[in-house]
Amino acid sequence: MKRILILEPYYGGSHKVFLQGLQRNVKCDYTLLTLPARKWQMRMQLSAPWFVNQLRLLPEHERFFDTVLCSTFVDVAVLRALLATLSGWNLKSLFCTYFHENQLAYPSQFQDKSIQQFASINFNTALASDRCAFNSQFNLDTFLVGIQAYLKKATDMELDDCVVHIREKSLVLYPGMDYSSVDCVKEKERETGSPVIVWNHRWEHDKGPDLFFEALYLLQEKGIAFRLVVLGQSFINVPECFKEAHTRLIKEIIHFDYAESKERYGQLLSLGDVVVSTARHEFFGVAVLEAIRSGCYPLLPNALSYPELYDKEFLYDSGALAGRLEAFLLNPIRLKSDDVYALTHRFEWDTCGTQYKQWLF
Repeated sequence: MKRILILEPYYGGSHKVFLQGLQRNVKCDYTLLTLPARKWQMRMQLSAPWFVNQLRLLPEHERFFDTVLCSTFVDVAVLRALLATLSGWNLKSLFCTYFHENQLAYPSQFQDKSIQQFASINFNTALASDRCAFNSQFNLDTFLVGIQAYLKKATDMELDDCVVHIREKSLVLYPGMDYSSVDCVKEKERETGSPVIVWNHRWEHDKGPDLFFEALYLLQEKGIAFRLVVLGQSFINVPECFKEAHTRLIKEIIHFDYAESKERYGQLLSLGDVVVSTARHEFFGVAVLEAIRSGCYPLLPNALSYPELYDKEFLYDSGALAGRLEAFLLNPIRLKSDDVYALTHRFEWDTCGTQYKQWLF
């Protein structure tokens, strides 16, 4: 059986769910080394030497791996250089990097000149990896365009062949989805009343919560009835708009917090009629798929990864969200079971698992 070493310095959220699904569905002998999902900048800068130190603690005969799988929070160039000095290390190991995101396309809340160093780490990681996989074509395309713009700054160094090299060893692999927390809810826990709007994303600026709540305030002012479920993980610096929304929308709120368990998360999604994204940054969109699986009709920006994954009927143009939501609330559209299956099944592990096996081996 193939031996795979997984190195994940940001083991939380979609990164954690992805790796758990991979280990359940692609049978190999896995060794998993992780760090908690925090301080992503320090993870990118220092996780490579930290992982090598952890590997030194293993008996020498256990340091042989066929494949090393990293996320983009690992500096693979530094990692490979350090591992080459590790006794017992398999110098023929295949290095695969999965790009959940790329720093060349990430919208920073503030003008931070230091962000270029993290884009550089992503670039060097792609160069040093044997194979790269991206979770959407949008992710891959923005990465390659970002690299080209980055390299143009080196006016006296010709490096265009690097872009070609990275493109040749890259492919798109959608992340395998596990809908068990949604599928275990046997029936929609509906009550009679106004349609329920779901927003189930990280409570951070790049998910556009301010845009979402502004649309709801417009509906509220027009007297359009709705109920609200807000889910998602929050961190230390929660955008102020959440506090304001909790006050202004208190009469509409069913739930406004992180779900305490997967089971509760599935139950809350089952209340929904429509799921909304207002993301300014989205390379795939796991949360939206989970809500669709629960029967929610998606209303998503006509931008980012969404046009790649969804038909036009589910997309709205910039500035049009309030109008689209009003039309839906006045005349709700129910997704049929066949529609839900068509929108979600192609991303399940039993559909895409074979592709991962081919990529990793």
